[in-house]
Amino acid sequence: METNFFHIFYLRGGIKNNLSSIYLRVTLRGKRAAASLGRKITADLWNSSAGRVKGNTEKAKVLNRYLSKIENDLYLTHQKLLEKGTKFSAQDLIDALLGKDKKEEIQEKMLLEIFQEHNDRVNRLVGKDFAAGTAERYRTAKKHVAEYIKKEYKTSDIPVKDVNHKFITGFEYYLKTERNCAHNSAIKYIVNFKKIIRIAFSNEWISKDPFQNWKAKLKVVDREFLTEDELQVMIAKEIKNERLSLVKDIFTFSCFTGLCYADVKKLSKKEVVVGFDGNRWIKTNRTKTKTRSSIPILPTAEAILKKYASHPEVNEKHLLPVLSNQKMNAYIKEIADLCGINKNLTFHLARHTFATTVTLSNGVPIESVSKMLGHKNLQTTQHYAKILDRKISDDMAVLRERLGAKNFGKNAKG
Repeated sequence: METNFFHIFYLRGGIKNNLSSIYLRVTLRGKRAAASLGRKITADLWNSSAGRVKGNTEKAKVLNRYLSKIENDLYLTHQKLLEKGTKFSAQDLIDALLGKDKKEEIQEKMLLEIFQEHNDRVNRLVGKDFAAGTAERYRTAKKHVAEYIKKEYKTSDIPVKDVNHKFITGFEYYLKTERNCAHNSAIKYIVNFKKIIRIAFSNEWISKDPFQNWKAKLKVVDREFLTEDELQVMIAKEIKNERLSLVKDIFTFSCFTGLCYADVKKLSKKEVVVGFDGNRWIKTNRTKTKTRSSIPILPTAEAILKKYASHPEVNEKHLLPVLSNQKMNAYIKEIADLCGINKNLTFHLARHTFATTVTLSNGVPIESVSKMLGHKNLQTTQHYAKILDRKISDDMAVLRERLGAKNFGKNAKG
């Protein structure tokens, strides 16, 4: 019985992401059988005559050691089958090599493949379970991870089991230095990445969570908002440009409702109802958190709704003619210049203005503000109260100077 066999390692595929899968092919008695080894590499790094990876990089050394181990295991498996004394085929030899335990080890999951599978699911659920902005952040996070792997590991993907604490801290350093991300932005990208690792851990593709000893520490950032004077200046400013005037009105509407861009964009007629007090209310579920917001419509916001009630783009599904987020933010900066407001205005700053200048500064209880903003817990809203404490401190400092100039209290006796 002919028992000698031949084997080669070769590449297959290579269209998607320019990656090719490494395969093992065994030939015995003129019959062939092949199997994927769960590793991928670009064709330019492959030496077909040697059946090995080119170069002396750490990645190349790891892969070549792995292939040598498979080769050694193949000969050992062949010898064991011979000792049984039964006839076996090339497929039998590969099946014996890739036993259940070994097969699971070989067919390991690749990090960016898992990331892409997750992102594909998120994209399909945009508008249902996820906002478009969330999907975009996951796409950006995956892009950053891919670029980090390419720079640090000189390859296009790595097995998810190779992600460890060193990888995570290295990725954080890369985001802050190479990508010039601010601390909080870097942490948020890592948290997005952490979701992918948790998926791998839950599916038992990895045996240990590498994030176990990593803690996200966001820095508290003071949120800017328009003061009462700045808000009055913007409202009173007459802008002849129709497009800028429209953006100013919608921004002002957000200042008096606390709605973020996505919630203003999707605001429909059915979300405006008459409340128990006989006044009109906005009752909507936040796009970001799905929590309920109940907001009485103040006169300034009501006037804006009436102004655009007959606009051609206003209908049952859209209460205001909102432009794209990118255009809104670009035009808001122009409006700030026209109004002489020296702040980096974004649409989201309107939400902060509602929380501070419009409500908390005017004595609205923080519990009511929290409900109108649709916050899940009061702690999120309390950050605005801290901002107001700082404003009070600044105001009192001015008062101290004025009192000092008037010599108040200098002659008082204790």
